[in-house]
This record gives sequence, C-alpha cells and structure tokens, in this order.
Amino acid sequence: MKQQLLLLEDVDGLGRSGDVVTAKPGFIRNFLLPQQKAVIADKHTLKMQARLKAEREKKALVDRKESAELAEKIKDMVIVTEVKVDPDGKMYGSVTTLDIARLLQGKGYQLERKNILIPQPLKNLGSHTINLKLKEGVPASFTLEIQPEGGILPQKKTVAQPAEAQSEDTSSTEE
Repeated sequence: MKQQLLLLEDVDGLGRSGDVVTAKPGFIRNFLLPQQKAVIADKHTLKMQARLKAEREKKALVDRKESAELAEKIKDMVIVTEVKVDPDGKMYGSVTTLDIARLLQGKGYQLERKNILIPQPLKNLGSHTINLKLKEGVPASFTLEIQPEGGILPQKKTVAQPAEAQSEDTSSTEE
C-alpha cells in the first residue's frame, strides 16, 4: 500500500518541495526517509506544507533567473575537445555526458550529467549542438567541436611494396 508523504526537498521523478505525494513502501523506507527528503504526511506535518511551498516558489524564482543568465552566457559558446582517432578519422571511443560535464567544469560552469541532453554518446568528429536542461526547465545549448588530437588526422601507414624487379632490357634482336 502506498503512503502519503510531504516532500522536504525536490526529488526527481516524484515531486517538488512542499508537494504531498505517494510512493511505494520500499522507496520510502530505503531512500526518502533515511535521506530526510520526506516526512510522513499527517495533520501536523501538513501545516509545514504552506511554508515549504512558499520557500520553494522563492527558490524557483531565483533558480529560473540564474538559469536564464547561464543560458544567455553559453548560447554562443564553442568548446573544443581533442580525441584520439585512427587514420580513417574514426574515434577510438566517444564523448559522453560525463566528458561534456567535465569540459564545462573546466570553463567554470557547474552542471551535472543529468542536465546534458544527448540521445547517445558522440562518436563523430565535427561540430555538435549540445542541448542542456537547466534548473526550472530552462533550455540552453552550446556548440561542441570534436577534433582529432593535434588538429590533423594521423597518416595512414602504407606498407612498402617491394620494388619491382628491374625489367630486363629486352632488345629485339632479329634472328
């Protein structure tokens, strides 16, 4: 049987701070209550709901403003990363959400992997538009340029062909 809870913090996939939600007993027992992300809803805790919702709305306004500013800063940004490639230009791996998050951290932007929206890891060289979902659902995007290490493709190794035997000088001699 599902039990009603008052969320003290935002929980992805469940609700926001101040919401009264239901969840499965295992999720409540093993995650929500030990992490202090929720309390069991009764008439005493429901009095907290109005205060939590007011705090959440204030925080949402601040988060939305910060996210809009961040989206404006990075919309024209181009981040370049170099990867190892074979002579045919195929990457030896891929660029994942974790790699992109680390690149952004190197530029001074603290984003988590869940904020980066790519359907699958990037496996091709070139320019890619990376979409982001910031706090309060604010969308943003930037360009990621994937280049081979050193900026040039490695040379294909050619197997040395044995020199053709010198053709014998066959003068036509008539007999």
